[in-house]
Amino acid sequence: MRRLGGGLIARFLRLIRFSHTIFALPFALGALIVAANGLPSSRTFLLVLACMVFARTAAMLFNRLVDWSLDQRNPRTAWRHLLVSKTTAVVLLVLSSAAFVLAAAAINGLTFLLAPVALVVIFFYSVTKRFTSATHFFLGLALAIAPVGAWIAQTGRVDLAPLVLAAGVICWVAGFDLIYATQDYDFDRRERIRSLVVKLGITRSLRLAQLLHFGMFAALIAFGFAAQLGLSYYLGMPLVAAALFYEHKTQKLDLAGVNRAFFQSNAFVSAVFLAAVCVDRLI
Repeated sequence: MRRLGGGLIARFLRLIRFSHTIFALPFALGALIVAANGLPSSRTFLLVLACMVFARTAAMLFNRLVDWSLDQRNPRTAWRHLLVSKTTAVVLLVLSSAAFVLAAAAINGLTFLLAPVALVVIFFYSVTKRFTSATHFFLGLALAIAPVGAWIAQTGRVDLAPLVLAAGVICWVAGFDLIYATQDYDFDRRERIRSLVVKLGITRSLRLAQLLHFGMFAALIAFGFAAQLGLSYYLGMPLVAAALFYEHKTQKLDLAGVNRAFFQSNAFVSAVFLAAVCVDRLI
């Protein structure tokens, strides 16, 4: 059991795993910079940032509420329901959802119209494990909304480049979620939770994760072509490949090692992507 000390804010941030915001945020900011062909306005930047934080907060709270009783039975997550009360989680879910819609409304008409759709998609992921083994791909779709939304925030339209990037994010997230889900193989099988890890087994799931991460890498290259990025962007891609390779080499570590490798390698991937875009578009 983890230590549950700290104030309400600290416990809340642990509940929604706020530190993991670093995974999707760089892809949204990278798409925003490419769409703006440089620095976006401060107003657009701050509104996109607000949308990202509020949407992810709402999604994580909805996930925790849907899985409230399930998490209590899983040894890996049994501590979560002790961080905040269920009533508090519901109130914060409503507030963060409303804040997301308001922030989207302040950007442009299309982002406002699509905001409810985005909420439905990111909430839908949390219930997919009840009826499909493809839940990992729905998680990828939920995070892939971020770069597309950021592109729309800047341009007011959808283009090919953000869709290619979104496809890469889906492959990336589904791949690392498969690796992460291997920790719950015994629990998921016992609880009859639908998961590709349960359906395929650990070995084949890890092979699928490798294929998905290869697809993610290919999508990042294709995004460079679609967005007409320069050589400096492509120079960052070997670092992305190295981080993905490291993630798959450390999949046999103990639980603490898996968590550490999972966070470090995926945070590095997203950070390198953003840095490569910034060097190409801002320098």
